[in-house]
Amino acid sequence: MALKKFRPLTPSQRFTELSSFDEVTASKPYAPLTERLYKTGGRNNHGRLTSRHIGGGHKQRYRIIDFKRNKHGVKAVVETIEYDPARTSYIALVKYSDNERRYIIAPLGLKVGATIESGPKAEPEIGNSLPLELIPLSAPIHNIEMMPGRGGQLVRTAGGNATIMSVDAGYAQVRLPSGEIRKLYGKCYATIGQIGNIEHENVSLGKAGRSRWLGRRPTVRGMVMNPIDHPNGGGQGKSKGGGGRQHPVSPWGQLAKGLKTRPKYKPSNKFIVQRRKKKS
Repeated sequence: MALKKFRPLTPSQRFTELSSFDEVTASKPYAPLTERLYKTGGRNNHGRLTSRHIGGGHKQRYRIIDFKRNKHGVKAVVETIEYDPARTSYIALVKYSDNERRYIIAPLGLKVGATIESGPKAEPEIGNSLPLELIPLSAPIHNIEMMPGRGGQLVRTAGGNATIMSVDAGYAQVRLPSGEIRKLYGKCYATIGQIGNIEHENVSLGKAGRSRWLGRRPTVRGMVMNPIDHPNGGGQGKSKGGGGRQHPVSPWGQLAKGLKTRPKYKPSNKFIVQRRKKKS
């Protein structure tokens, strides 16, 4: 996949880099596998703002994705590769031999006309879904289950892939994109391959309007607010920490840097073999 650049006829076009959508083969989704996507504006059922910087944006329909891949032993043919406005990765519409259609996350290299399969007897090839204990070591995987039958929960974003380090005593040690090594039950399913649309991280929107189309509203720094509006606000001129010596915090006083929010005695801690790498 390549990025599309523009002639700098306007200031915004000078730095704009967008997806060329070379891999996409269909412009409209398969209607029976879509449903209405309601806009919340970042508000909960009481109408109170719980997530800031959300609102507006283009109308979208949600594509129902098969994260479970539970149609075992039935082969499917890839019909289209499509853009999904609700996620960073592309999706693939597959048609099974019994004429049922489903959407799956499209891995890198999956082409229209390719055949995929899921189940313990499937071959370890791109797009096939197998239990972790049957996948070759060091093979790139995505859409990984954390509990058998629940469906893929890990590694579902564009360009993501994990790696199986070892399999022992019914558990597989998987290195996740964050660098964390985690033990997962060997019966959990995962799909082979790296997720496509790998250039997504290099996309430059170019102008504020394109962010608004995506439903992202402006973000204002706390430092430029008044003291009544934010703990970091105020100060005579620009000052780090709002004129005092407090650490950077959220508008509600939560420490913004360095605070560990994961519960210290969370039961799943025993499955983490190695913590994710610390940012330098």
